[in-house]
Amino acid sequence: MKLSTLRVVSLLLLCLAGALFVVSRVVTLTTMRWFERDLALRAELAVAGARSSLIEHAGDTPRILELFDAITRDERILGVALCDAQGEVSVASRDYPRSLRGQDLGVDLGAEVSHRIVDGEDHQLQISAVPLAGAGSTTYALVVHDLSFVLRRQDVVDRFLLALFLAFAVCGTLALLISSRLSFRAWTARLRSYVRGETREPRFRPLLQDLRALARTIGDQRTSGAGLPWTPSRLKQLLRTDLMGERLVVIANREPYMHVKGDDGVVRVLHPASGLVTALEPVMRACSGVWIAHGSGNADREAVDAQDHVQVPPDKPQYTLRRLWLSPEEEKGYYYGFANEGLWPLCHLAHVRPTFRQADFEHYRAVNQRFADAVVAESGSDDPIVLVQDYHFALAPRMIRERLPKASIITFWHIPWPNAERMGICPWARELLDGMLGSSILGFHTRQHCNNFLEAADRYLESRIDRETHGVEQAGNTCLVRPYPISIEWPLRWPAEAPAPTDCRRVVFERLGLGPHVKLGVGIDRLDYTKGILERFHAVERALDRYPDLRGVLCFAQLSAPSRSAIGEYQDFDRRVVAEAERINARYATESYRPILLLRAHHEQPAVLTHYRAADFCFVSSLHDGMNLVAKEFVAAREDERGVLILSSFTGAAKELSEALVVNPYDVERCADAIALAVSMPEDEQRARMHALRSIVAEFNVYAWAGRMLADAARLRWHERVAGQLSPFPRP
Repeated sequence: MKLSTLRVVSLLLLCLAGALFVVSRVVTLTTMRWFERDLALRAELAVAGARSSLIEHAGDTPRILELFDAITRDERILGVALCDAQGEVSVASRDYPRSLRGQDLGVDLGAEVSHRIVDGEDHQLQISAVPLAGAGSTTYALVVHDLSFVLRRQDVVDRFLLALFLAFAVCGTLALLISSRLSFRAWTARLRSYVRGETREPRFRPLLQDLRALARTIGDQRTSGAGLPWTPSRLKQLLRTDLMGERLVVIANREPYMHVKGDDGVVRVLHPASGLVTALEPVMRACSGVWIAHGSGNADREAVDAQDHVQVPPDKPQYTLRRLWLSPEEEKGYYYGFANEGLWPLCHLAHVRPTFRQADFEHYRAVNQRFADAVVAESGSDDPIVLVQDYHFALAPRMIRERLPKASIITFWHIPWPNAERMGICPWARELLDGMLGSSILGFHTRQHCNNFLEAADRYLESRIDRETHGVEQAGNTCLVRPYPISIEWPLRWPAEAPAPTDCRRVVFERLGLGPHVKLGVGIDRLDYTKGILERFHAVERALDRYPDLRGVLCFAQLSAPSRSAIGEYQDFDRRVVAEAERINARYATESYRPILLLRAHHEQPAVLTHYRAADFCFVSSLHDGMNLVAKEFVAAREDERGVLILSSFTGAAKELSEALVVNPYDVERCADAIALAVSMPEDEQRARMHALRSIVAEFNVYAWAGRMLADAARLRWHERVAGQLSPFPRP
């Protein structure tokens, strides 16, 4: 029996006991009054019947005693006596109590008839004083009744009431338990029906609001974990408890591992240079699941099974990579065309005109549909958790929503989102917005990007914008728009072949042929016009002009992986970068010195991390960037708390990493000053700045980024379950 039922039964029994007490007292008092009146009346009748004989034989004691014997034959009459007006007894029957004499009688002999109850030796007695000759008589007949029979009858009544109480208690308890169980089942059945939307009973509406508020509170408490660091184990715990063991399904254009066959015929596994891969791959290792991506390596088909699956990472498999194959036409139209000649320049303020072609958009739509179909095939349930990554899949969320209405779809847009006016340049702006609003949660790096999206949705779609919750209600679906600044794994995983921190500088300087006196700066970027590589070179050139003592000392190594080489704009940019590096080197190079070292090749993570540790400063000069993880990687790599970060103010990272030297990459003079300051900064200041930067990156790492999104998804799924939109909670 539940505690609440015990309380109700206890209250019922207490009420019945109280009622029994009150009833027994009322019955006792009432019957006593009834008996008193009855005995008084009997006394008067007995005296009235013998009055004439008592008056006639006054003074004849034997005859009076005979009369008294006749009267006391009533077993209730204990004794009879005659007394005067002062209460002095003259004649009394044999059993008349000898103690009832004189003023001890306590009756009012001046009244017409007087009655009183007194205590006898064993029980109570009732004395009735009846005048023989009416009011004013000088002689009274005293009739004494034994009240013990009254007490016996009261005992019988009390036992009857107690038995009645016990019967009522048992029957009432059983009736209460049965009725409460039946009514509770009926009530909960109606409530479930209402919560699931099967019925509409207004009386449940306040309760349902309270239930949803409670669920929101519980969900927030369960998923917030305030004060706890985000780690892979905490991320796994979130999936296991709050998301009930769900595995993630990720779609991204870039695959985390490529199988590439070299000229020697040997297949090698490469880790693509991508901020998205850098951020998302540790999350997948922590959470497991399926990563759906375009298989772009020339040996990718040889590595997959019959279902196009391959387990990764190769050395220690922790999740599944599902590869999709695109035809050259699809890749040209979807990837190079609409995504990177259209959306990429549209979203970046880098002064490159976006190009939109109808054929490209058709390929983009078709590829999005293929990825959405793959999500359905890999989900394994009707309410999976899907992470849609970046601008390559703006249409996919709506396509997935149409096939899996109960899915929790989290879309993260890794690049900036333009303002509403600029978004209007795209001929298919409405389709893109509608596709993205198929998401449950839509994430951007900064609040400004969120605001830009809300403004665009408000302008181009028939939707309702909730400014308080930052949500968009459109086509029957509510999409929450949230800022989730992306980050990197913490701490960084160092491969076994990477040099120890103290050896990194020696290894890099020997490889680059640099003397020990050189101050080394590094830039790590894809060859992309948004990264500000040319502006970076101009800043180095200007620093050498303004600070002659840096000539022969300042050296800048630019590690750049070729990117999107099939696009004319990128081919032209590649040529310009090479030409600018050669021009600057021609000005300042000597037989043993070149100020700019342009390393145009793909660099694996160990080599990148080694350069981070070897450098005196890292220069991130993006002209427009969603976040830029190079800045955070440099900070995470500097366990020695040395080195200086020069960071563009047009990156999302600049809003977090305020201890860096934040510059405007278009301001060449200030950038040159920042380089000079970086190479001359005292070690104490370097250490203080780097310590603060590392604390920020450690706290807001990639697990915090993913954890916040998944925690919001968990709260959303909790609320939807309360509303009956998802499958019921699992039984413990």
